[in-house]
Amino acid sequence: METTRQRIADALREEPRTADDLAETLSLPTPVVYEHLDHVSRSVREGGDGDGGGADEEFLVAPPACRDCGFDGFDDLVNEPSRCPECKSERIEEPAFVIR
Repeated sequence: METTRQRIADALREEPRTADDLAETLSLPTPVVYEHLDHVSRSVREGGDGDGGGADEEFLVAPPACRDCGFDGFDDLVNEPSRCPECKSERIEEPAFVIR
């Protein structure tokens, strides 16, 4: 049986996903998915995630972006920001993740 992190990694190998997408698919709270994503990203960077992933894989992130001003320079990409540091808007597009 696969672990939650293996299921997340497998889903990210299929297509880009947001944490909300993964939370819905895996029936997990979104904050828990972000915790797992942090571990999956580190495992991929270190040369595989223990479930057949190769060392040549990359964990890629389409950064969050403000829907009002377009700001996309957030510091922590494996996190869901609550507010734009530029315009203070809360209309933030969720980051998307993929393993290639």
